[in-house]
Amino acid sequence: MNQSSKKPVTLQDVAKHAGVSRATASLIVRNSPKISSETRKKVLKSMEELGYVYDRVAANLRSKSSTTIGIIITDISNTYYSDLLKGVHHTLEEIGYTVLLGVTFDSVEKQDQILSSMIEHRVGGIILCPVSESADETVNRLNKLQIPAILAVRELAGSNCDFVGVDYQAGSQMAVEHLIKKGHKRVAFLGGYRKASTWIERMEGYSLALQQAGIELDGSIVIDSVPTREGGVDAVRQLLSLPNRPTAIFCFSDLVAFGVVQGVREAGLKPGEDIAIMGFDNIPEAEIFYPPLSTVSSFAQLTGKTAANLLHQRITQSEGEKKRIILQPELIVREST
Repeated sequence: MNQSSKKPVTLQDVAKHAGVSRATASLIVRNSPKISSETRKKVLKSMEELGYVYDRVAANLRSKSSTTIGIIITDISNTYYSDLLKGVHHTLEEIGYTVLLGVTFDSVEKQDQILSSMIEHRVGGIILCPVSESADETVNRLNKLQIPAILAVRELAGSNCDFVGVDYQAGSQMAVEHLIKKGHKRVAFLGGYRKASTWIERMEGYSLALQQAGIELDGSIVIDSVPTREGGVDAVRQLLSLPNRPTAIFCFSDLVAFGVVQGVREAGLKPGEDIAIMGFDNIPEAEIFYPPLSTVSSFAQLTGKTAANLLHQRITQSEGEKKRIILQPELIVREST
């Protein structure tokens, strides 16, 4: 008999081989916590020996629900998103969901492709960290989705979605106020995309701190860039070419700040001494960087955990007004300021 004509192994075959009921085998493939580890090991061993493959899409169609959740982020190399993913994964997997990951690399086209793919795979819900320049089409598409969707990190105007984020304005204001209290009157703001809601909110906090201190905002020292280490290097090179350089720099993110530190050194200046440098996010590397980076904690893991719990709540209780959960940031002072 040809291999291709062999009958596929069923869950009933697995249950019989393992000496358990089909209902028990079904609970195990759905990651139910109700089954003992001994029984789970026995059934998983039978699956491996028989070559059983669980058809999750078919199971979703039968039950008219899905235990698969999609999460879409912009940049897997950014430690902030890695930490956010930890919060999402740990929370959803404890509940019994399987998580599918999509990475957009901040491309609108890639974001649309991934959304389409996840909808085709019949995910039960989506957590989306939108790209910087998400178009109106993305908003319209989210609003027409027949599955729950949570926005995280960045908001999209006009979207009828729940949102979990951080008070970026308050965080930026406390960061710039710290620099002003240290005696700095010329504080630059570097990095990030101007069209992104996260940049706009940081700019509001930056402006407010200057205004309350009676310092006039100088647009020439507000330089946007790709929110990466390379973007930070480019932005600070532009900044240091100006005739009246600032004494302090507030950066869009810690990654941007790392690039700024590099660019400051390239110019023969000492970060933390000749120029104070403040980041945003408090990713793990910030503490061990040299000099250790002053920053604002935006609680990435907690953001992921909160978004995951909110999505589960929306899946199990679909009704109710959309929620906007804003976490409060925390100032972390280290040697770079």
